[in-house]
Amino acid sequence: MKGIAALTGSSPVQDAQDHARLDAAWDAIRAGLRRDIGARMFDQWLKAARLGEYCPDSQTLDLLFASDFTANFVSGHFGDRIRMAWRSAAAGVREVRLRRAPNAMGPRLLEVAPVQELAEPQESEAQEGPAACNFQPRHSFDDFVTGETNQLAWSAAQALAGEAQPRFSPLFIHGGTGQGKTHLLHAIAGSFSGHSPAAPVLYMSAERFMMEFVNAMRANDTMTFKARLRAARLLLIDDIQFIAGKGSTQEEFLHTINDLIDSGARIVVTADRAPQLLDSIDPRILSRLAGGLVADIRPAGLDLRLAILEAKRAIAGDPPVPDAVIDFLARSIRSNIRELEGAFNKLIAYGQLTGRSIDLEFAQGMLADAVRANARRITVDEIQKVCAAHYKIDAAEMRSKRRARAVARPRQVAMYLAKKMTPRSLPEIGRIFGGRDHSTVIHAVKTIEELRQTNPDMDADIRALQRQLEN
Repeated sequence: MKGIAALTGSSPVQDAQDHARLDAAWDAIRAGLRRDIGARMFDQWLKAARLGEYCPDSQTLDLLFASDFTANFVSGHFGDRIRMAWRSAAAGVREVRLRRAPNAMGPRLLEVAPVQELAEPQESEAQEGPAACNFQPRHSFDDFVTGETNQLAWSAAQALAGEAQPRFSPLFIHGGTGQGKTHLLHAIAGSFSGHSPAAPVLYMSAERFMMEFVNAMRANDTMTFKARLRAARLLLIDDIQFIAGKGSTQEEFLHTINDLIDSGARIVVTADRAPQLLDSIDPRILSRLAGGLVADIRPAGLDLRLAILEAKRAIAGDPPVPDAVIDFLARSIRSNIRELEGAFNKLIAYGQLTGRSIDLEFAQGMLADAVRANARRITVDEIQKVCAAHYKIDAAEMRSKRRARAVARPRQVAMYLAKKMTPRSLPEIGRIFGGRDHSTVIHAVKTIEELRQTNPDMDADIRALQRQLEN
């Protein structure tokens, strides 16, 4: 759908020229986006976008969407790709702002996109009423990469979503931002609806729960709100910590989960910490939530980060991403999975839009800011303590003059890791290890590198120590 940008501060002739240039560029960009991200995804998220205001002085263009949610979703998933496409189009656009159209109707609160926006259109059926669920089918159990840090939560989520009545409810999943909690909620909703399509499923954030309850009270229509929630056979509440200190909201939430549990309904709740660590939450709610199954998602270790990137590389297509870049991403972006996937998507988008191949130098330049934000300074002292604990020796032995093999080998491992994981120079590392010469450090690094090639146990030790230090 074409849109006409509103221009100010220029002549009518210049306005017409700018309109024509922007419209032509937008047509070409839309065609490229549809080809790159797929017709279905394009039609659901970008087809209805239209051009908004354009400022010739700052060369800034507004791209307008029907809702705040759509604008934020497109910005998060395709924003870099869209901005790069406009800059490459030579249309006089240096910056693109993705925003809600001023006259658009609909909720201003961010919320999960209704399933109807993401599913293939149906000719004769439409979900409505309490059976409708705002979940994203693209988040499934099959797409959730598992590892040691999230295996329990994934298995528990599958059990709760299964056809058989689960042996526990509620399921309480806690973990840091961007670790996969919301992905599991959508996967549970999709799996449950797959085998019980007539069963009402309701997904909302705790903030949304609070806002709807407050609005219902103001409208003197709390009965409708209560009836809608209590009709659910599966209720999923995201980020329960946001109702902390909200007395009336907590009271209603308590009554809701009590009624649902008594009726045999399934409940899943997520938070950023364990129930006992939630502040200003009614103890009765915490007791109810902890009475089911509590599963945590810990920060992804290096192996899981590598597995997630391998899964994304398998479906990304061109340009190819070499192993060195995958390893660089996994070791550099450690804060959470969402940022890791975002960094990978950014590389793919820039590679596709510019036609440049993706190599390590390109990745390091493109992601310099993200890498700096994720950097955690690992100290040599920390490495010494971790290695000493791993090999069951006193940490002071790292700086001692003893040359017994039981001490010398762990010391060499610590020197090797200090060289690989800190910015310290060889002489600095030598001084920290009891005033040794830099040549001793060089010998240690070379020895451990050779042992990693020939001794699987040594390689496993190094990998385990790196994971421990990075996490």
